[in-house]
Amino acid sequence: MTRPMRPVRLGEAGMILDKRQDGTIYARSPVPLGPYPERLTERLAHWANLAPDRTFLAERVRDGDWRRITYGEALAFVRRIGTALLARDLSPERPIAILSDNGIDHALLGLAAMHVGIPYAPISAAYSLMSSDFGKLRQIMQTLTPGLVFAADGRRFGAAIAAAIPPDAEILVTEGGPQRRATSFAELAATPATRAVDTAHRRTTPDTIAKFLFTSGSTGAPKGVINTQRMLCANQEMIAAHLAFLREEPPVLVDWLPWNHTFGGNHNVGLTVYNGGSLYIDEGKPMPGAIERTVRNLREIAPTVYFNVPRGFEALVPYFRKERPLRELFFSRLKLMFYAGAGLSQHVWDDLEELALETCGERIAMITGLGSTETAPSALFTTLDASQSGAVGVPLPGVDVKLAPVGDKLEGRVRGPSITPGYWREEAITRKAFDEEGYYCFGDALCFLDEHDEMKGFRFDGRLSENFKLATGTWVSVGPLRQAFLSAFAPYAKDVVIAGHDRDEVCALVFPDIEACRALCAELAPSDPAEAVLRRETTRTKLAELLGEFARGAKGSSTRVVRLILLEEPPSIDANEITDKGSINQRAVLSRRAALVEALYVAPRPASVIAASHALSEGPHA
Repeated sequence: MTRPMRPVRLGEAGMILDKRQDGTIYARSPVPLGPYPERLTERLAHWANLAPDRTFLAERVRDGDWRRITYGEALAFVRRIGTALLARDLSPERPIAILSDNGIDHALLGLAAMHVGIPYAPISAAYSLMSSDFGKLRQIMQTLTPGLVFAADGRRFGAAIAAAIPPDAEILVTEGGPQRRATSFAELAATPATRAVDTAHRRTTPDTIAKFLFTSGSTGAPKGVINTQRMLCANQEMIAAHLAFLREEPPVLVDWLPWNHTFGGNHNVGLTVYNGGSLYIDEGKPMPGAIERTVRNLREIAPTVYFNVPRGFEALVPYFRKERPLRELFFSRLKLMFYAGAGLSQHVWDDLEELALETCGERIAMITGLGSTETAPSALFTTLDASQSGAVGVPLPGVDVKLAPVGDKLEGRVRGPSITPGYWREEAITRKAFDEEGYYCFGDALCFLDEHDEMKGFRFDGRLSENFKLATGTWVSVGPLRQAFLSAFAPYAKDVVIAGHDRDEVCALVFPDIEACRALCAELAPSDPAEAVLRRETTRTKLAELLGEFARGAKGSSTRVVRLILLEEPPSIDANEITDKGSINQRAVLSRRAALVEALYVAPRPASVIAASHALSEGPHA
């Protein structure tokens, strides 16, 4: 029986392939990239003229109501704030740093800075609020040398400001001044606009730096990715070419994704500005105690397109199941769902499809893509006929893709107007990021999704830096194995780190879903600690059974996980084990928890280690 899908208009897609004798594959879209503006705020001015009273941004205020700002109001604020910024000797050498979370004042300051050619850098709020030593914040400040630092709540960020912000930087706050002298955002926003704003705006070019986005690699050292106006504008035209429905009706977003990351700050905010949409800032997150705020917002606002990370979709499924009015509103005008940042488990995908079918009688399209902070972010998107877990899609218009042989894999590399010129004040790292033809190297292995139908595009084939060899010489492709493991262990595993470099067998460190595991322990009280849940025999038995099933389904030693440890300590942001978007750094976890990795392989086996409950010899060997 055909399962109907709600119609959604996507642009023409496909690939022109060029295969070389050395195994290199070049791919590009058959669709040329259309014209795009030189500066992103040209689109803000366009919509301020065309639809001045349309809601641009909205955020919750303390009484629970929405504070809204229209396109007309936003442009007026941008011009006034821009005038004030021009009087402050700010430049790429002395840019603006934003410490606080998503918010209207954050957006207005960033847009004003871009409008007059002053770079700004949104910094992960976790570096100020969740860090014990402010180490990463200090590193970033040393790289940036900011002239102005904004924190919406000066008291909340007071400790971070005192510990890490240079004394010569001006502090800007919306409320609650820190111990040192601070300027009021209201004062800045009340500055009368002058013609100097227009003059400065005209001086900006496509090569003007719009912002710095900091990303941490496996070493944990934050790197400032240069984002130019050309990158942002070209990428939004690429996105609109593929998501053609955005041109038919201004999108409505309900979005929590942090603006210090490219998914939230470039893709979603940019998509809103570019297409005249409305973005409702979701103060929630996909974690206990915060997802409830997301649900509250979705009870009031129906999105037309919904972007999230896999963990965000997974966190919403139980609420959709329980509340029919919630899912009726959510699906009422939804045209597309999009996930990125990690692979979406098949069971979550299936749950969303079933909920949509039961609620509105049709499936809602779900797609994904491939990109990074260095690519503004979007480089490839999937199509409707080839959208499945693990797929990354086809090149967007204007993006040249190269698959270069690296060992027994093909590394994905990209070139085009949306690619960064490099890392701020990091010439050596910049040189290493590009190959001899000027392609940016993702570090991700790609392969064809379907060898018999190459036009369906590519799929993720593992992170090259995460892959390793067993002692037998067999390669372990960590990315696909992680995805398969999480699907098999749902809902009990939140994330997993794969171990086994130079060992005989693959093992795992598992970050558990405490509440899902608690449901296995009927005899425990809700107040019993996580340690009691994870050490309970019912929990351990269930995980051992799943491990046995997973091992027996493996195709060889490289995909068979034989033992695991349930981690009682959550991932540490200070140790670079996790980002504020929820992504796990495999290498950092393995390094910091080396003693636990060793415990997986020693004999006699420690009590913390869980082994498969059935004989592994039933599975095939490699």
